[in-house]
Amino acid sequence: MYALRSHSTSLSWLSQKCLVELGALKDGTWSVRPCQRNEIRDFIEANHYSKSINGVKGDYYFLLEHDGAIVGGMIYGQLAMANTWRKYGEAEEDVLELRRLCLIDETPRNAESFFIGQTLRWLKNNTTAKTIVSYADPNYGHSGIIYQATNFAMVGMTSGGRVIMWDGKKYHDKTIRTKYKGVIKPFAQRVKDALERGDAFYVKQEPKYIYVKQLRKVKK
Repeated sequence: MYALRSHSTSLSWLSQKCLVELGALKDGTWSVRPCQRNEIRDFIEANHYSKSINGVKGDYYFLLEHDGAIVGGMIYGQLAMANTWRKYGEAEEDVLELRRLCLIDETPRNAESFFIGQTLRWLKNNTTAKTIVSYADPNYGHSGIIYQATNFAMVGMTSGGRVIMWDGKKYHDKTIRTKYKGVIKPFAQRVKDALERGDAFYVKQEPKYIYVKQLRKVKK
């Protein structure tokens, strides 16, 4: 959900002249485009701290490319928690959550704000969404500086919770309750079985910062 520069990905072709401020992002070699889920799954799972997009319901997917190579990925979708949208909009389709955002290390310092800004512009022009919600996770050292830089408003904090850790990946604790047509999903059953065997375990989480961005005027 939140910007994390990879500490494992290296692109030797990314020249030092590009490792500068926002001006480098305007040289014609950088682009943002909507894409399909399968185009960014591997990139996000390799570079985002969650290491997974399982259970992430996405509606819009975006790539940040430099000279045709993927250097960033982003997912927007319905809010993870049921009915939370009611706090931010009159209808569920009015509200989107920025579910995943990650870039590699070797990008300009302003790359996150450039990437977010381009996707927000696309969403405003191509969807009816009115409000974007995102969360900064202090459990990973995030306070939301990138959201502040793109004019999101910090509106509060979540309550503390817990996640499931399994095979080096983090999953929301509701993962084991996800169903399809009333039947628990196969992946949810595997996570549940892992918990029962002791291969997976719960980890307490600190509250997250809540950030909100208005794409267009909302009736009060």
